[in-house]
Amino acid sequence: MNLAVQIGGLALPNPVTVASGTFGYGVEYAQLLDLNQLGAVVVKGIRRDPVRGNPTPRLVEVTSGLINAIGLQGPGVDGFIRSYWPFLQQLKVPTIINIWGTSVEEYAEVARRLDALGGVGALELNVSCPNIKEGGAQFGTDPALLRQVVAACRAATRLPLITKLSPNVVSIVPYAQAAEAAGSDALSIMNSYPAMAIDVETRRPVLANVTGGLSGPCIKPIALKLVWEAAQAVRIPIIGMGGIQNTADALEFIMAGATAVAVGTANFYAPQTALQIIAGLRQFMRQENLADVRQLIGCARAGKGRAPEATVRHP
Repeated sequence: MNLAVQIGGLALPNPVTVASGTFGYGVEYAQLLDLNQLGAVVVKGIRRDPVRGNPTPRLVEVTSGLINAIGLQGPGVDGFIRSYWPFLQQLKVPTIINIWGTSVEEYAEVARRLDALGGVGALELNVSCPNIKEGGAQFGTDPALLRQVVAACRAATRLPLITKLSPNVVSIVPYAQAAEAAGSDALSIMNSYPAMAIDVETRRPVLANVTGGLSGPCIKPIALKLVWEAAQAVRIPIIGMGGIQNTADALEFIMAGATAVAVGTANFYAPQTALQIIAGLRQFMRQENLADVRQLIGCARAGKGRAPEATVRHP
């Protein structure tokens, strides 16, 4: 029974990872689960310089979800290398480092620094950030800016590039295609949705930042739709995410066209979720008499009745 998959040039022992921003830098979860059983560890976003993040409160639980306004708090490249990389280097599974910036040049600089580090599995580009030089336009909501940042990072590193797309667009297709054309090896779909909550007792927004990013089970059907649409439009692998909390959720994303999946919000309330999903995938494959998890990638078909098995994708 083969659970291994390829994300560009990165080999994963199984298709279950964790979503950036929900798993710290791995060390925070090391006492809660065996990190070496994951497909990969995906760490919190790294910028060139340290970032303090937004004032508190920065998290609020809502119906079937979570709104966060952490503000991409992080130690910067030097702080990450000094404080967290020695631990991550010791893991047997790949580390995917999420990176971001406020200009094309900053993205490329961070990518170059991490390329020189040695031993990094892949870089995930968080393009849901404002380009200050362009008046605050988000890289992920402007195809031209998206192409620029992906191309700049592609020129700066030989590491596999995974572009984490924004959901705040009319159609995901042109953005998925722009990232692919600019040299991205894979896509992460998707990031969180803008949202807010109000405390009716104080009559004020709950979050100090007023708005934040909505994640959790409530967004799963929307995320699944975006993965389905992107999978029809590009040939590069997709890491699907958004509200995954059990094996059935993960299977939906894989059947919609995702090569791998990432557990996000569930890490906060059930840290063993990713490992339970890996075990659940094995059980499902055994029941279905499947030898290779890639037989499930994109096997869902529109229409009535059970769809035939998919051909193996992304060998």
